[in-house]
Amino acid sequence: MKDLMVALFALATGFTASGILANLYRLIVGEKREDNVARAAYVAVMVVAGPSVLLENAAAKLREKSCSRLAFWLAASISAYWSFAIGLFVLNLSLAL
Repeated sequence: MKDLMVALFALATGFTASGILANLYRLIVGEKREDNVARAAYVAVMVVAGPSVLLENAAAKLREKSCSRLAFWLAASISAYWSFAIGLFVLNLSLAL
């Protein structure tokens, strides 16, 4: 039971970190730019912010009826696994400090 709670906490931690970074990036950058530095920064941010953005886009497509429920749940499961990995990294980093 303790392992399940740690796994769920890591999942929530990763998704929270992802959401915070995605929203900070949107606040700072605003509109998209097309130079190489902006593209490199976008890719670097999306390594951590990706789960939040992926789930947000999948939910929007499901509401528009432009994707199937299977595609949505596949995107949700990828987002959950990605968030879990980020959460484990954040928890490991916090325990090391």
